[in-house]
Amino acid sequence: MTLDQDPIKGVTRGDSPVPLSVLDLSTVGVEQAPSDALNTTTELARCAERWGFHRFWVAEHHGMPGIASSAPAVVIAHLAAHTKSLRLGSGGVMLPNHAPLVVAEQFGTLQALHPGRIDLGIGRAPGTDQATARALRRTTGPLSADDFPQQLGELIAFLGDDFPIDHPYAAIQSVPQGPTPPIWLLGSSGFSAQLAGALGLPFAFAHHFSAQHTVPALELYRQSFEPSAVLDEPYALIGVQALAADTDAEALDIIRPVALSMLRLRRGMPGKQPTRQEARDHPYTELEQSFVDSWLADAVHGSPETVRAGLDELRERTGADELMLTANVPDRDTKLHSFELIAKAYRMI
Repeated sequence: MTLDQDPIKGVTRGDSPVPLSVLDLSTVGVEQAPSDALNTTTELARCAERWGFHRFWVAEHHGMPGIASSAPAVVIAHLAAHTKSLRLGSGGVMLPNHAPLVVAEQFGTLQALHPGRIDLGIGRAPGTDQATARALRRTTGPLSADDFPQQLGELIAFLGDDFPIDHPYAAIQSVPQGPTPPIWLLGSSGFSAQLAGALGLPFAFAHHFSAQHTVPALELYRQSFEPSAVLDEPYALIGVQALAADTDAEALDIIRPVALSMLRLRRGMPGKQPTRQEARDHPYTELEQSFVDSWLADAVHGSPETVRAGLDELRERTGADELMLTANVPDRDTKLHSFELIAKAYRMI
């Protein structure tokens, strides 16, 4: 199998040293409706395909007014109908929120509708509060990430129709059955890194909100890796907050509301993303300013030349096989301009 045919490994475009992909959260600003955010995601997917980005993922979040992508399978189906060749997937589906059979049926359906274009990225955390997670699973019992390996095993078995004959679910068939979409494990710590390595699966690390753990997690993944029917060698991508504008100063002004939104989220106050003016006028305490400065230091932002230099340094430092870029800005023109500038910086267009 050549690299171009590999359903997991990316294909480099232009003079980028590794494949570049996109993660979009359908960010909702204070002056927008969720439909605006989802329409922006659709247009970005169209442009990402035209500009040569390799894959395009959406993420599952619940109870967050500033993120419209609560149902990844639905969004992926919509994006697939509006693109032709772009790989589409979940970054990710939070498995603790769902019965594995349901996820197998959803992504089996997506794979049947759009063969060879679907990735199934799986996360271990619920990505929401415990009450919402219980409502999603319709259970009053305790919810624990410790059940994740069993849930993952069930999902893999449902997708491959591969339960042991004595398993309670052996007689159950996930429909439609067909080629299994590539399964990725997502993580922001060492647990999923080690599990992905042990299972020989590709691994996606959330550098954009756990930057201090990126290098240790990738090292653990590579050390734990066992060759499998899926991969002969480790393959890791990292999610990166990346925002390009015409100048460094403009990019900083654009990305500050993202930092303020993250600050509010960490304080248990999720909401729609504030405006640039609101971010400029916010009365930051010393502790808040420290958080914002730290978050901005881990994001790659600036002119196209600054962003390219930052992404190249990050790739070199982490050894990532693929970079998945996210720009959590709600304005359509600003977001599209950012990704177009990055594509041009790497001579992809």
